[in-house]
Amino acid sequence: EVQLVESGGGLVQAGGSLRLSCAASGSGFSFDDYAIGWFRQAPGKEREGVSSISSSDGRTFYSDSVTGRFTISSDNAKNTVYLQMNSLKPEDTAVYYCAAGFGPYYSGRFLWPAAMDHWGKGTLVTVSS
Repeated sequence: EVQLVESGGGLVQAGGSLRLSCAASGSGFSFDDYAIGWFRQAPGKEREGVSSISSSDGRTFYSDSVTGRFTISSDNAKNTVYLQMNSLKPEDTAVYYCAAGFGPYYSGRFLWPAAMDHWGKGTLVTVSS
């Protein structure tokens, strides 16, 4: 069973920064075979893809709403993906989830929740104005 554990959420003022971590583990889980995506869900809204990274070659993709402010990275030795979030805005407030998806990495494929196979339980990010 694949396990994904998010950490690093919290309360921050607008304009501040946070770094989220997603640690992946599991029997038989090969980190390099998966893309890891970050998603978020604000109250009353649908879950949306924020960013994804191919664990095998480091290709990345970002949603328009976070391009230039968020950076995704991967430490394959630790089976961990990070999301550095800068210039945070109140509208970034949400529960952030990481997820793992198996298959070819292209375009924004792994920004679609339906493309993901395993999910973490989420970490809350609150940005105050």
